Amino acid sequence: MPGVDFNLLRREITMEQVLDQLGFQPVGRTDQQLYGPCPIHGSSPARSRPFSVNLAKERYCCHKCHSYGNQIELWAAVKDLPLYDAAVDLCHALGRKVPWLHRW
Repeated sequence: MPGVDFNLLRREITMEQVLDQLGFQPVGRTDQQLYGPCPIHGSSPARSRPFSVNLAKERYCCHKCHSYGNQIELWAAVKDLPLYDAAVDLCHALGRKVPWLHRW
């Protein structure tokens, strides 16, 4: 099974694209920081703000379920998939080709 070029994937797919695919609706924003309900653990009520995303750094953090990471790790956490499978699934969800690594 070929590998996935995760570095290329992180450069080409933005956190905003992942958030759009997940239907994330922020309830607050300050410059490059978004706040809202966590798409991983499904926080409620809808005005909840434990989930924070830094768009400039392409990183997220939930202060309630303690999940954090980049856009691919967010997709993996929400979809409950291993990172490799999440990368392939995310590419398919966005209609993109998977950046395969063929080294041999």
